[in-house]
Amino acid sequence: MKMNLLPAIRLTIATLVLFCVVYPAVVWGIAQLAPNNGKGEVITVGGKRYYANVGQQFTEDRYFNSRPSAVDYNAAGSAGSNKGPSNPDYLQSVQTRLDTFLLHNPGVQKNDVPVELVTASGSGLDPDISEQGARVQAARIAKVRGISETAVKELIAKHTEGPLLGLFGPAHINVLKLNLALDQLK
Repeated sequence: MKMNLLPAIRLTIATLVLFCVVYPAVVWGIAQLAPNNGKGEVITVGGKRYYANVGQQFTEDRYFNSRPSAVDYNAAGSAGSNKGPSNPDYLQSVQTRLDTFLLHNPGVQKNDVPVELVTASGSGLDPDISEQGARVQAARIAKVRGISETAVKELIAKHTEGPLLGLFGPAHINVLKLNLALDQLK
């Protein structure tokens, strides 16, 4: 037993040092090379600070809607709802979101609403929507703000980011950045 116990204790101490000291130090060091020292992308407008990499809630008709959040946009509690697609509560939530979206966007057909506008992401904090998710809201925003729908669509095109390295994931738009740019339109 003594022969097995000593190597087990040494292995435990070695893995504790590796995974509790060395690995976190390496990750922290790499984060220091990133913009804003790994603390996320901070945007300051009018003295207010916003984190562009965390979803924000926009409910006014003059703004693009964000993706719904299962955690009410609380960055301290990132999580999904963990309800499956056949769960009655989940289906009711999605239907309520869809009905609300259609009420605020007259003229949009149910089939034209992208899924990300009525379903929460796995983290509940997704800051992005698809280009289609923004375009389907363009008419409402143009009408409320009294600007042309073409100007809104040009703004959408300007803020569309392509896939990572041109290969990974779909094109997307950061809703916070898009709404801040919308406020700067004259």
